[in-house]
Amino acid sequence: MSLWRNILRENNVSTLNEAMLSGKEKYIINLSETLHDHRYAEIADKIAESNVRLVLIAGPSSSGKTTSAKRLALHMRVNGLNPIIISLDDYFVNRRDTPLDENGEYDFECLEALDLPFLNRQLTELLAGERVEIPKYDFASGERRFEGQLLQMKEGDVIIMEGIHGLNPSLTAQVPASQKFRVYVSVLTPLVIDDDHQMQASDYRLLRRMVRDRQFRGQSAEDTILRWPSVRAGEAKYIVPFKDNADALFNSALFYEVPMLKCYAEPLLQTIGSSSPSYGEAQRILSQLRSVIALTPTVLKHIPPISIVREFIGDSGFTY
Repeated sequence: MSLWRNILRENNVSTLNEAMLSGKEKYIINLSETLHDHRYAEIADKIAESNVRLVLIAGPSSSGKTTSAKRLALHMRVNGLNPIIISLDDYFVNRRDTPLDENGEYDFECLEALDLPFLNRQLTELLAGERVEIPKYDFASGERRFEGQLLQMKEGDVIIMEGIHGLNPSLTAQVPASQKFRVYVSVLTPLVIDDDHQMQASDYRLLRRMVRDRQFRGQSAEDTILRWPSVRAGEAKYIVPFKDNADALFNSALFYEVPMLKCYAEPLLQTIGSSSPSYGEAQRILSQLRSVIALTPTVLKHIPPISIVREFIGDSGFTY
């Protein structure tokens, strides 16, 4: 059992590789997922005890916010609550009203890209028991539409909203603090490679995003890497300053994650040529992945359908 105690205590390449070589890959997957499930249950218990009506989930890019909202909703149901997930994306202002950044481009990440007065009015009405028609944002036309989706909260109903601004008090300024529970989701555990090197937690998220972008958005690894600095800048501006407002933290890292991501990301990184401006960053990540023993395709099949990593690699049991 010393191996599993080491896994719980340390997140380093030697311990991970020992687990891979010992033939216990499926066990480490199950252990990791059970720890995630345990933490979701703890947070759901706190929500039930707090008697709140609005749960706000925030976190940086590729932290697993969407899956966390869905997993947390399952545990809330176990506690006798009825979670209602509402997308913050549906409260974007019409595109013609979207603020511009310093380059004259639409700034979809700033707080003002959301219609805050309308959002707060609808939340206030919902929490007062009124019937409200929830909007649906049409990203193709850049306009908010109403399609007859009516919502009226009953006893036991709790709204879940996830988005990058969830911890910013200005997002839901008109909702009393006593009615809100805030969850910060991110990868919080770096992977120690040796005494002098470690894979930063942000690199996990970059790998997740790279795999997801290729799988579901048709973007290359090069595109993802080149955009990453602006993504991180947005996080530093809009998310990090408010993370201390969270009532609960969820570490979305999984012990087996880097060996798993290596299977998907390494071939993508190897396609980046030396003439690309992303080449240096690609080589840096590849050098870290070389020290990790990858999961085999057979073992990958044992990742549960509701795992947070399914949001990025596919075959999830949830609809996104």
